[in-house]
Amino acid sequence: MALQTISESGYVGLCLKIGTPQQVAIRRDVVDIWELLEHKVTRTGQGVVMMSSGSRREGFRFQDSDIDIMYWPNNHRVLWDFSQATLYNTHRYALILCDSSESPPGFTLLWLPLEEADILVLSSCVRINGALCISSALYRDNTCTLIRQDSTVHGPCSSGRNGPWEYDVADCFASDFWPPSASSWTDRCHSWPPPHVVDDITRSGCHFVAIGHKLGKHADNEWRISFSQAEQELVCAMNHTQFLTYGLLKFFVKEFNNGLSEEQKLLCSYHMKTIIFWAVQQNTIAHWCPQNLLAGFWVCFKLLLKWVYEGYCPNFFIPENNMFLNKVHGVAQRNLFTQLYGLYEKGIAFLLQSPSISPYIMDVLCNPRLSVCTEEQTLTPEAVFDDELFGEMNKKDSLNLINLQSCMEHLHVVEQMIRSPLTQCQIPMLQKLTATILQTSVFMLHDMYTDTSGGNKQMYIADRRSCYMLKLVAKFGCVSDLLYIAMYFYTTFRHREALSVIEMTKVKLAQPGLMYYGYVDPERHTEYTEAVGGRSWSYKMRHAVAYDIKLDNDICYINELTPEQQSSTLNHWPSLNIPPLVLLHMLEFLCCRHVDPMRAQAALDDLQVLVHHDQGVLVFELYRDISWEILGICQQMTGNHQAALYSYTQSLRQYPFHKIHTATRHRIQDLH
Repeated sequence: MALQTISESGYVGLCLKIGTPQQVAIRRDVVDIWELLEHKVTRTGQGVVMMSSGSRREGFRFQDSDIDIMYWPNNHRVLWDFSQATLYNTHRYALILCDSSESPPGFTLLWLPLEEADILVLSSCVRINGALCISSALYRDNTCTLIRQDSTVHGPCSSGRNGPWEYDVADCFASDFWPPSASSWTDRCHSWPPPHVVDDITRSGCHFVAIGHKLGKHADNEWRISFSQAEQELVCAMNHTQFLTYGLLKFFVKEFNNGLSEEQKLLCSYHMKTIIFWAVQQNTIAHWCPQNLLAGFWVCFKLLLKWVYEGYCPNFFIPENNMFLNKVHGVAQRNLFTQLYGLYEKGIAFLLQSPSISPYIMDVLCNPRLSVCTEEQTLTPEAVFDDELFGEMNKKDSLNLINLQSCMEHLHVVEQMIRSPLTQCQIPMLQKLTATILQTSVFMLHDMYTDTSGGNKQMYIADRRSCYMLKLVAKFGCVSDLLYIAMYFYTTFRHREALSVIEMTKVKLAQPGLMYYGYVDPERHTEYTEAVGGRSWSYKMRHAVAYDIKLDNDICYINELTPEQQSSTLNHWPSLNIPPLVLLHMLEFLCCRHVDPMRAQAALDDLQVLVHHDQGVLVFELYRDISWEILGICQQMTGNHQAALYSYTQSLRQYPFHKIHTATRHRIQDLH
């Protein structure tokens, strides 16, 4: 079988597995616009800045990918030279100075020249040679135990689990300056990456994550220089063949490590990223194109073999930092080389024996029509791109809205961003985020005037503004956003208006081919395409997309769900996510139970059928705990305690995604 044939089929197969160029671009664009909004808001504040990192940020969507996040305090800055302090207002910023004189390449000590910082930083300090230094081990332990109490320390990160997703959170510090020890990198960038990318990277500075070098003099106190932000830009600067080659390397190392303990895993995904960076920059292949996909992989594999033989893996930014120093040496190094050389002797065909890679190559080889087709539209139907976009939007629809002031700050930034150039998929994402800001503002306003003795005039003005904001959202938001209007009308005792909105929402949610949770059933793609095919993404969002209703646990939306929100908050969970039809039936029941008992019973019957019999189509599996809970609440209100007890028991049996079990047990006690 010719190498070129395998390469072409491998390109198409990996596109089906990893993503086409447009799918990858959608994933990145959605995160970009969300991150840009949050960063613009926090730029002048005293809070914490958050940045997505890791493979998901780069554009991969592997099922077992961790969610990687970096946090750093916005009012702390790291300097390489004390002369840089003149650029900062010391009343606003706590300044930290690097001292790399006693550390291995790529690591440094961080000390406080003015001995001023926030309490968390000061409590993580030790004295070294008379200077107050921030201990990486103490800082890591403090952030893990004080901030993320459900997590464990894993390398420089706090690791834990959100439902089925594992996360790694790195609490770090930021520097606005490029490290002097990485100056040789800018001198190397003749052919790749392009000059504008190099400029962007060096202007963005770097970060420091809380882990020292195991062989360093101050292992528990040193910090590792992190180039995570730079690496994101480099991955985005790759063409799609290079990106797929990187993905192929990630598949390879995962399978290579399969069945090994953490101590036995000598190779990791970061080594693969380093290899692809060096291979692309050193022009090892004249043309990174689909026909050369496996040739590119083979070049990278040979480079890995060379590094293992030499026991030296040079960091891409600071080559003096040998990333094999800790583990790849002695007997372990020789055994690893023997394993890799055994694969090398088989040639590139060893990939065809790989369970995680060969299916995607063989599937396309068995379909000659696909093997020569690399046109994206032929590979991927329109609805698949829509699934991709609206699914990504759903994942990133979360903002740091702590009060009305922060809502106004976010809206002000949105106003600026609307005037800036946006990609086709960033427009609906910005619309969705704007809808979230306005909806949150409305219920914050309602909380404010419910909890205070504001006069009737102020309440009337707030109500008018709230109604205006919700109706504005209905014009550019998605179908399920109508339920926020119904919720607001219910909580302000306008049951008739709420029922009118509920009826309208019912019709919209029942239309054929509706996309829910960023997903259209493949069997209904035709209905979806007939309804909105060829339309803009903004149009599709308004007419054919529904999301779960997110209730921030710091805000009261519906009094009947207050115990669940309190339970969720006590268990360190931020929100309740309610499937739209579950909330719709609940609201209809609540609005009708005193004025139209028959309609209330019909709504309750519909809710019961939905919760009892849905197979994950209209009620996402992770949200079954809150769905059973809501059914039980409604049943308890009718006096049907036996049915309510069954529903609450079922709620406790579901995966405890929302952590409402405390409220559920209290409700069961009340029944008894």
